[in-house]
Amino acid sequence: MKTLIVSLWLTLSILPIAWGQSSLRVLIQDAETGKPLIGATALLNPGRIGAAADTAGRLVLTVPNPGRYALTCSFVGYLSQTDSLTLPGRSEASADSLVVQLRETEGEELEEVVVTSTRSNRSIDDIPTRIEAITGEELEEKSNMRPGDIRMQLNESTGIQVQQTSPVSANANIRIQGLDGRYTQILQDGLPLYSGFAAGLSILQIPPLNLRQVEVIKGSASTLYGGGAIAGLVNLITKRPSEKRELSFMANGTTAGGLDLSGFWGQKWEKVGVTLFAARNTQREYDPGKIGFSALPNYERYTVNPRLYFYLNPTATLTVGVIGNTENRIGGDMAVLDGNTDNTHLYFERNRSDRVASQLQFDKRFERSVLTLKNSVSYFNRTLTQPDYRFAGHQVASFTEASYSHTGERSEWIGGGNLWTEQFTETGASNGPSSRGRNYQYVTVGGFVQNSTQLAPWLTLETGLRGDYHNRFGFFALPRVSALFKLSDRLTSRLGGGLGYKAPTIFTEDAESVAFRNVRPIDQATAKAETSIGGNFDVNYRTRLFDLLDVSINQLFFYTQLNNALVLDIPAIIPTGPNSTVYQFSNANGPIDSRGLETNVRIGYEAFKLYAGYSLVDTRRRYAGEAYNSPIPLTAKHRVNLVAVYELEGKFRLGLEAYYIGRKALSTGEYSSPFWLLGIMGERRWKHFSIFANLENIGNIRQDRFEPVVLPPVAQPSFREVWAPLEGFVANGGIKLML
Repeated sequence: MKTLIVSLWLTLSILPIAWGQSSLRVLIQDAETGKPLIGATALLNPGRIGAAADTAGRLVLTVPNPGRYALTCSFVGYLSQTDSLTLPGRSEASADSLVVQLRETEGEELEEVVVTSTRSNRSIDDIPTRIEAITGEELEEKSNMRPGDIRMQLNESTGIQVQQTSPVSANANIRIQGLDGRYTQILQDGLPLYSGFAAGLSILQIPPLNLRQVEVIKGSASTLYGGGAIAGLVNLITKRPSEKRELSFMANGTTAGGLDLSGFWGQKWEKVGVTLFAARNTQREYDPGKIGFSALPNYERYTVNPRLYFYLNPTATLTVGVIGNTENRIGGDMAVLDGNTDNTHLYFERNRSDRVASQLQFDKRFERSVLTLKNSVSYFNRTLTQPDYRFAGHQVASFTEASYSHTGERSEWIGGGNLWTEQFTETGASNGPSSRGRNYQYVTVGGFVQNSTQLAPWLTLETGLRGDYHNRFGFFALPRVSALFKLSDRLTSRLGGGLGYKAPTIFTEDAESVAFRNVRPIDQATAKAETSIGGNFDVNYRTRLFDLLDVSINQLFFYTQLNNALVLDIPAIIPTGPNSTVYQFSNANGPIDSRGLETNVRIGYEAFKLYAGYSLVDTRRRYAGEAYNSPIPLTAKHRVNLVAVYELEGKFRLGLEAYYIGRKALSTGEYSSPFWLLGIMGERRWKHFSIFANLENIGNIRQDRFEPVVLPPVAQPSFREVWAPLEGFVANGGIKLML
């Protein structure tokens, strides 16, 4: 798809020098910018001698014998071209390189996406591990829809679901391919961001304005990042300073009473760079169905993230930063939230949380190697209060890592070691046996090694092995393997799989939904770590039809088996008032299976783009009991995503969305109703500012329109599981300034 233009004068003048040696050295660049094309391939025939360009755009081909050869160079988004060359064969000569310049094809320009979630900075098209990246326009579009947090960026991606755990406080987790939120790691620039006690608030407290890219790995990534990444990981890549100053502000308001204010500043000088992100997000209590309870809680949150970049020399960079936020969130009976408490109107849920975390990274670059040192220490404090009930605690966690990567002619090695510590201390709860013994202190020491080798021009193999020693649950060996098949310029495929594990804690979706009330401690003497094995296979096809349509199709198949799953004995309707029910954790005596497929289609025609996605997720409990072979509750088996966008670059954008959510199994054994969600978004841009508006859930789908969500008595209510939106139709709009 990309055209290789070999300059004729280079062919005539450099051949006698460069090709008099035993190796043919080639430097592949973009013809317009001179930028090296990382991962571009060259193939010498006969003999099928091939190699891929390294991070400098260079590769070496061995010339076995004198004679005439055909040299074919290609890169995704460029047309391939074959040139006939006469080579002298093996001899000693100059080490000059043949410079090859490639020109992009006509039609839609493909954005090169460089990802970091596989611990190396390579193009997404050249990595055997399957990574989905939300970048550029798509990330900006979703930020316009919900500037206060990243739920929109994740929930509208194929195969990912945001599951709300509290109907009045809106606490939520993300589920990847049907598995609970505790099996997904959330990182920021490769450093752990939220886990454990913070999980129910995690994605609600991350504004997106300072994000450059969101990278998602579906399936086990524990070999790369340790325990907890059984379902996958989400790596939030923040903006870095550049020599051109970036100063931007956003103000957004909603018809539901929300207000979001955020700003970002980034700039780089000769020796120092800086980025500063700050946000204030507020929401008034909102009850669109007039049921007397909040569908959206009242909250006020402040976030700040300053970072300094010290360019010690041209090859060494030190990054120092801190991220902090504080939030007061309260939902429940609208009368209580309005200050009108009496003997009937008593119920509320209050979450107070504070978090601060350090961010430290040192990078030292050598000719073909990089040494990286990372450290983060985080403190999270949370108090959850209900009528005559209180649960409070703080979590202190640290992460330290040293890694070293080396890029050779055909392979890349990455190795390192890391140390995790996590300590939870309960500081207050209702009296009772469940309020004691829930503290824990985990220490994990791990080491990993990963190799990526191009075995042939059409095959790249990535293998990895991690060994973790956990102070409570022993040693875990986690192998992983992925293969990339470049069958042609248009057709590629990936196949991969690995093992994963997670140390058990009380912080699960089920326990969060009962506010940890009467949840007994995990029995450390009998509890086992949760483990998994899984893999995925996908096929990618890109083409241009009728010289008009750019078409991209991706078909994914996945499977994960989760063993020793930590389950909580939990009733179908969750009592929230004082009661005698005691919840006990145990390891399931059989596996949980998650299997299914994802289909993604992208079609571009001039200024129009159409995205279509379908996911089939079948996650079932295979352990003994009444629930045997039943689907995991609240996971839709069928989902459809449809998005159409019309955009005039730098001027105007209009988007239409339609999402179908199929039936969900409920804990009662019943099924929810299927529904469609419709939305429309528009933005008008000028040089230094833009205005945007978004209409979400135009059909006003609300769960309380299907069934009562709050069950009496009002003073001590019970709540049904959340399987549909509660806030209904919401419009938002605002302004962005780029100075």
